[in-house]
Amino acid sequence: MKSFKGADKNIKSRGLFLLDLLCLSIANCVVFFLVEFYQTDSTFINYNALFTNNVILTTVLTLTNLAVGLYDSKLRDTVRALFRRVFVSAALTFFLLELIVYPLSFIPGDAIYRAGTLPALILAIFVIFYVRYLTLTSKILGYAKKKVLVIGAGERASIIQKRMRRIVDRKNFELLGFFAIEGDKTDELTNENIINMGSIDNLVAFVTENDVDEIVIAPDERRNTLPVDLLFECKIRGVEIVDILDFMEEETGQIAVNLMYPSWVIYSNGFNSKNHLKETFDYLLNMFLALFIFMFTWPLMVFTVIAIYLEDGRKNKASVFYKQVRVGINGAPFSIYKFRSMRPDAEKNGAQWATQKDNRVTKVGAFIRKYRIDELPQLFNVFRGEMGFVGPRPERPEFVKELIKESPYYTHRHNVRPGLTGWAQLKYPYGASKEDSIEKLKFDLYYIKHRSIMLDLLILIRTVEIVLFGKGR
Repeated sequence: MKSFKGADKNIKSRGLFLLDLLCLSIANCVVFFLVEFYQTDSTFINYNALFTNNVILTTVLTLTNLAVGLYDSKLRDTVRALFRRVFVSAALTFFLLELIVYPLSFIPGDAIYRAGTLPALILAIFVIFYVRYLTLTSKILGYAKKKVLVIGAGERASIIQKRMRRIVDRKNFELLGFFAIEGDKTDELTNENIINMGSIDNLVAFVTENDVDEIVIAPDERRNTLPVDLLFECKIRGVEIVDILDFMEEETGQIAVNLMYPSWVIYSNGFNSKNHLKETFDYLLNMFLALFIFMFTWPLMVFTVIAIYLEDGRKNKASVFYKQVRVGINGAPFSIYKFRSMRPDAEKNGAQWATQKDNRVTKVGAFIRKYRIDELPQLFNVFRGEMGFVGPRPERPEFVKELIKESPYYTHRHNVRPGLTGWAQLKYPYGASKEDSIEKLKFDLYYIKHRSIMLDLLILIRTVEIVLFGKGR
């Protein structure tokens, strides 16, 4: 009996979140009890102050955990890198509490309990690290892998092997193998288990004997080849039946563009980008965020202007800003603004893709690109409504023409407003080529399909991780 079929797909992250809350609350209470006892030499406990401080500390700490990627179900860090994330999260929490939260709030008994913040965070570092290490190396909290069977062993099914070769890519499931049916080009798969169950009529028996949790439909030829009656019988027994596009979307956070077909898009949930009320609210929210960020970053922007001017602006009489035409919502062109990070003659030979170690980048430019400081002038684009904070990164018209030829679905990126950051920037490493843009398209389409205020908020919070660690682009 598979009692957890149809449970929330995010149960792992939620379970980890709740476990963090429990462990942190216990650890914080221990510290605050000790602080109360040693500083007042009394057995009296101000439970109101204890509860308030505990709620504030655990709330801020779990948010910073989210910001540095500690609730990413496919976190690929080493033990050392994992500890670094935990340490950065605790440090961020300390500064947020001391500089913003505590000065703006009145907490009963705060003089005593605020003294316990630092030791509580030090203890929290070890608690979070141990909890994370324990859950990621064992099968508690439902972290046991689901068993997956793939119906199909040809070109479409081989995308699983190509996109999920490594063990870490399959950490959420155990792939039992592929079952070939009529029309499959079986030579596409190598070093994978091709299941021989004799006949497709034995499907139900195989599923029962091997305790299969999910069947992925991935044949090269779908017409008159799928055992619909047998799949229905598996379905009513509690086995999940999913299309390979949905499987790839769930496991990788992207849409396999090369496997897409019109009927899947038509019948699929999502892709609801037209909502005038939401667009108005989204614009007002972006305006408020842009104004808020500008209030805190304008000194940094002034310093950047001076640094660029002193490095080569004065000598070459070049502008410290860089204006470039990009393609926006509904394909309309607009001018994007950035701090100049390359030499003034960087494009004397015409438009070309930037690279990660581009020799056209100046010394100041390398620094401001790494930490996204060069993007700050785009707040002006947000004020004008040409961009938002979250959305597909806008591309140059010259490159868009090439990319549309490579993939007709590329035009769907322009159904939403482009953004300063996006899902692709979180999920895909640095890339600046035609091939990289097609790969990023898979993540952009995933974002467009699942676009929501909560997803935008998640992307904004996770962008902190990119800025702090100088990752992506």
